Order: sequence, then C-alpha cells, then structure tokens
Amino acid sequence: MAYQKTYQRKGPRSADWNYGGFKWRLSRSKIDLFMECPRCFYLDNKLGVARPKGFPFNLNSAVDHLLKKEFDVHRVASTTHPLMSKYGIDAVPFRHKDIDIWRDNFKGVEFFHKDTGFTVSGALDDVWIHPKGELMVVDYKSTSKDEEVNLDAEWQDGYKRQMEVYEWLLRQNGFKVSDTGYFVYANGKKDRKAFDGKLEFDVTIIPYTGDDSWVESTLPDIKKLLESDNIPNPNPSCDYCLYRKNAIEIQSAFIKKHQKVPDKENEKEKPKKQNDKKVEDAGVKTGALF
Repeated sequence: MAYQKTYQRKGPRSADWNYGGFKWRLSRSKIDLFMECPRCFYLDNKLGVARPKGFPFNLNSAVDHLLKKEFDVHRVASTTHPLMSKYGIDAVPFRHKDIDIWRDNFKGVEFFHKDTGFTVSGALDDVWIHPKGELMVVDYKSTSKDEEVNLDAEWQDGYKRQMEVYEWLLRQNGFKVSDTGYFVYANGKKDRKAFDGKLEFDVTIIPYTGDDSWVESTLPDIKKLLESDNIPNPNPSCDYCLYRKNAIEIQSAFIKKHQKVPDKENEKEKPKKQNDKKVEDAGVKTGALF
C-alpha cells in the first residue's frame, strides 16, 4: 500500500499557543516533556517548534474508546466491573457531571496554580471511587507482547508520572484521592491460528502506588525556564537533540567541503547596465529573506 502524506508542517505555530499567549496552558504531556528534555520543552513552548508528530496509534485509540464505553455501562448502573471484582478492587466507576470534560483531550481536569500563573491540565481515562469516597485514577494502556505486561521498563516512568499528575490535579480540585491508581492493560494475543478479522486481548489490572509531591516543586522550575532567554543545552540522552546536533554538523561539513570558492581573478566588476541597476535596487529590501 503506497504511503500518502496527509498533512504538511508549516513551521512555528502561532504565538497565541506559546508561553505568554492566551491559548497556552501547561498540559500533563508538557510537564512530562520538561522532565524528559528541557531543551525540547523550551523549543516547543517558548519558540513554538514542537517535535515532529508520529503517526496516530489508531488501534490503541480504539481499545481505549471501547474500554471507556464498557466501564461507562457500570458507571451508569453504579456496579463493579467484573475485572475489578477479579482483582479484588472494592470500587465502582465514579459518576460525576464533569467526567466527559475530564476525559476530553482539549479540556481535561484543570487547576490554576497561583504561584506560577499556570493553568495546569490533564485528560485522564477514568476514575473509580471506593465506598469510603476516595477516588482512584485509572489509565488504559494497550500493547502486544509475548511476555506478561508490567511497569518495569525505564520508558514507562512516563506512565507513572502521568498518573501522578492526574492525582495531583484531582487533589487540587478538592477531591480525596488514593495514592494507589490502576493501569488497565490490554495485551493483544499473537498466538492464534488466524486473524479472522478480529484481535483478542488479555486484560490485566496493574496497581501503582504513586507520589505526586514532585509536581508542586517542578512547576517553579518550569516557570523559571520559560521566563529565561537562554535555550537549555542539548540533552545527550534525547534522540531529538542528538538528531539536530548530527544533522547540523554533517550539513556544515558537507557545505564547507563542496561549496565553490570564488575565483578572485574573475571578480573584477563588470559595467552595470541600467536595467541591472534597477533590479539590484529593487532587491535590496528582499535579498536578506533568501
């Protein structure tokens, strides 16, 4: 199947979406980007040049959507989902008038942080509630691997920070929130004899006890960076920083090696014709753009 480009990148985005613009807010994913690479965070939020977007994970999104629909049935009925019973979780999906707003990627749970002036936001997947009134943050994940799913990989630290930001946001909105949240992990099976037009999944619930104390102490650091006019140094462990560095170095070396050196013997000025003079004058204002 031929690849077809469906969008174009048009350079830096409107300043309205950058720090200081009226549309800018500090999302959960931006906080995680700061933790991962301050330079990429600065280029994105201060200068408006984000990392290239990858292709959307449509299958993952489909699993996410169906899980939400499935748990919503029990939310309306105030009943425990069989998976929750299987793992001994004494809770039901939380019914709240803003649940759909909290799950909206363009809205989410919001909190205005007075000390920094940030509107911090995050779109969560689900919330469960214990009989005693304590909320539990839930995040849906999907993958396909032969081994059992877990949270042991270093790159999954981002998943843990994600949950902790959601817990922090709900607490700032006045809710009592458990330190323990849950990952509902769907693992696609690859051991079937045939595809037959369907995928089957093993669904596991993984508890995670988090600590959101780092969020409050991180916000002033983000504020300090955004108020600075100094671009952070490249992060040696960031693939994007490494790509930019290597690309610049190899392009510079290539240009230096292959660019033509002017022949001084043939640089004597030739008499300018009247038309040439007009063209030259007309190009004074535009020449620096190219």
